[in-house]
Amino acid sequence: MQIKKLPVLPRQRIVAIDALRGLTFVVMLFVNCLSGADGIPYGIQHMAASVDGMSLADIVFPAFLFVVGTSVPFSLNHRLAIEGSTGQTLRQVAARAFGLIVFGLFMVNTEEGYNQAAMGISIELWALCFFGAALLVWGTRSNRLLRWSGVAVIVLLALVYRSGPAGDGSMQTSWWGILGCIGWAYLAASLVYLAGRGRLAVLVLAAVACVLWFMDSHALDGNEVVAMHATHTSVVLCGAICALLLFDGARGADGMRRVAAGLAMALLLAVAAYLLHHVYPISKIGATPPWALYCAALCSGLLVLLYWLTTMRHLTRWTALVQPAAANPLVTYLLPIVLATLMRYLHLHWWPVLMHGGVAIAFALLFSSVIVAVVAVLNVYNVKLKL
Repeated sequence: MQIKKLPVLPRQRIVAIDALRGLTFVVMLFVNCLSGADGIPYGIQHMAASVDGMSLADIVFPAFLFVVGTSVPFSLNHRLAIEGSTGQTLRQVAARAFGLIVFGLFMVNTEEGYNQAAMGISIELWALCFFGAALLVWGTRSNRLLRWSGVAVIVLLALVYRSGPAGDGSMQTSWWGILGCIGWAYLAASLVYLAGRGRLAVLVLAAVACVLWFMDSHALDGNEVVAMHATHTSVVLCGAICALLLFDGARGADGMRRVAAGLAMALLLAVAAYLLHHVYPISKIGATPPWALYCAALCSGLLVLLYWLTTMRHLTRWTALVQPAAANPLVTYLLPIVLATLMRYLHLHWWPVLMHGGVAIAFALLFSSVIVAVVAVLNVYNVKLKL
């Protein structure tokens, strides 16, 4: 079945979206490097589950979700133009979501519940083997033989894994991990986009339905996992909506009208978050609608600003600073995790002085810059992960 009357979107890469993606990953590197540091401002620390509020660190994950949403219309339109049918496009969406879910599943099982004695291998070495196998499966420089070898290693690692005090358990889904949550939300939002043929009204109704789903899940049976996925999907849908408001050529609006539409969306999201805050706290851990909608409002406003700067004012040279991370997001995300895992395996630690006060902040800025620089070098040699 052919999908017709899709939004009319530019075929070239969108600088504003790339800039938002790159900025998100740079901020992620910064706040994650500060994890565990003391003597730093409260506003850049991860908020505890009991706190009604959010910090800079708590905005990063929903910014990931929002950026994924901005890419959904472009990637699906492009895929449909190439494949010409929804069947192949659905398979591509499912494959991408599956890859993210596999990453999330393996990574969340390195956090807790494992039984290293029963596994016969340290959890750090197990994780490093997974990262190596993932590079074989999803690396852009891999071939068919290497990919199947990587698949075999991943399956073997899943079979080797043991959990529980007695070591008789296997891998657990838990909360699916950051990448797994992104995978599920991407899958749901993509299905909505395809089913509604990119209509704004359908996307808006779906976002509202996600908020209602959260409320219903908590009211009826307390299914927190279902509620969490609904909230995450609402942020992805908001990203898709904002992208269409700014870049859908079929709307025929000039630049300032698009800016006005984007700002109106940000304002409406903020008002909805304010109203829902009377019922639910602002909580990243709880994946509450006020947290999600406030973050979506912030991301919408930032994307509008980037649209004005890069598309209308053509101020783009500064984006080269974050472009490496934007062009290779998965490697940018995983590289610090691989480094931290390797350090634990080798029993290495950062100097204590690097984890306190202003020195910690300076070190986090330096660390973020170094990671982006390393990713830039990897990009030159096409060392990427592509789902």
